[in-house]
Amino acid sequence: MDMLWSGWGDPAKAAPLPETVIGLLRDLLGVKPRSAEPLRLEEISVPGTPLGTEVLQELSAAVGGETQVRTDAETRIRHTRGKSTPDLLRIRSGDVSDIPAAVVLPAGHDEVLALLRVCARHGLRAVPFGGGTSVVGGLAPARRGPFVALDLRRMDRLVEVDPVSRTATLQPGLRAPEAERLLAGHGFTLGHFPQSYEWATIGGFAAARSSGQASAGYGRFDEMVLGLTLATPEGTVDVGRAPRSAAGPDLRQLVLGSEGAFGVITSVTVRVRPQPRTRVYEGWRFASFEEGSAALRRLAQDGPRPTVLRLSDETETLIGLAQPEAIGSDGAQPSAGCLAIVGYEGTEEDTAHRRERASAVLRDCGGTHAGTEPGERWAHGRYSAPYLRDALLDAGAFAETLETAAFWSRIPGLYASVRTALTTALTEAGTPPLVMCHISHVYENGASLYFTVVSAQGDDPVAHWAPAKEAANEAILAAGGTISHHHGVGTDHRDWYVREAGTLGVEALKAVKRTLDPDQLLNPGVLLPTD
Repeated sequence: MDMLWSGWGDPAKAAPLPETVIGLLRDLLGVKPRSAEPLRLEEISVPGTPLGTEVLQELSAAVGGETQVRTDAETRIRHTRGKSTPDLLRIRSGDVSDIPAAVVLPAGHDEVLALLRVCARHGLRAVPFGGGTSVVGGLAPARRGPFVALDLRRMDRLVEVDPVSRTATLQPGLRAPEAERLLAGHGFTLGHFPQSYEWATIGGFAAARSSGQASAGYGRFDEMVLGLTLATPEGTVDVGRAPRSAAGPDLRQLVLGSEGAFGVITSVTVRVRPQPRTRVYEGWRFASFEEGSAALRRLAQDGPRPTVLRLSDETETLIGLAQPEAIGSDGAQPSAGCLAIVGYEGTEEDTAHRRERASAVLRDCGGTHAGTEPGERWAHGRYSAPYLRDALLDAGAFAETLETAAFWSRIPGLYASVRTALTTALTEAGTPPLVMCHISHVYENGASLYFTVVSAQGDDPVAHWAPAKEAANEAILAAGGTISHHHGVGTDHRDWYVREAGTLGVEALKAVKRTLDPDQLLNPGVLLPTD
């Protein structure tokens, strides 16, 4: 099934906001109902493909037939941009200026290489497309002529499981839920559950350095990757033949996070873990974000580390966004202070032992146990926030997220700076916002901050958001944060990434791109500025 073209996920799971929430948005933020209904898909005017017969025939030959090269309006619309709020607002208004000329569905590594050769012959740009969940402009290349979307959905197999080494080789178009189902058949789990889990793909996880909600226990996706294969216009790159190596720089790190700018990931070998026998999620309350952050830092640094560890600030806790499915319902019971979600997965003995020791630490840090109900509610609705975002848009509100990370000593200043930047910029635009935040991932040396912003849309919601996003990006760099912790760079963060990486670092990456993609065919303008 395809994702909703004008929003997130499964249309059957989308639900309107309760009237109580709509009233709160009106009274608190001045949100007004939409002036007009969004366009239906069939009402969007789409130009015909600019590709000629010869190019289409060559593309078809590369992928085994014309049925795997699609130029119909609906397929092309569904492959236009990603799922950020500006992406959705633009597509809902009928803006298809970034539409691909065709969507091509290769079935394997050799077909991807053949497609790239066709693209090179005709100067045609190519954008790898997995689940389409990018929220940073990763699917909207620089406008340098027509481009094709390389939809990898046919490359969806579990290729191999090595139970002795506890590794698995997966194709890039395999969606996360199907990957988990296939691995479970062998008694294993990947343990990677980002908010995009239901729709994102293995290749996308690697290309964007994804981080899942259970990263405290399982690690980030880039930590799971042991090897991968990359198809480029110049040929094939295979990296990773051992769990660790001192044979020069780790070339895997050039591919992880490259967002399709260096090549198309065609297989990934990952570390897997045994399926957990038990899962326990619970809530803990702290008097303040500062107190809760100190508790999370202590667990991250001194242990025992839970599998899931996240903390909502006072505003997010009060609104109830830590449990998005409960917002506006009788089951939502917001209260003062901050809510932490703590989860444990593993064997019964290990889970009980870690839970007992971690609970003692949390109590010693001022935490109050809130029982398993908040944790179980979070687990049940852990993938619901994007649906809530769409419901807010439908109601006339503007809602968007951004994230960053920093060392622990910089977290308080980073938190304050980004909140101030967003509040100031949007208030000056006449749409004072509600800014919420949570610690989404923890490490021994630092943590990730994930911000959610809700305001009225203003007359031009895309233009209204741009200066606020820019102000937040500037605040992140000034406060010592990274411009992206797990959403990637895309085009939205590219200019700030250039400053973060430095001139010489960016030139080194450009040299890699010139070697692997000398004609700048792959996702031009994404990650790196074009020459």
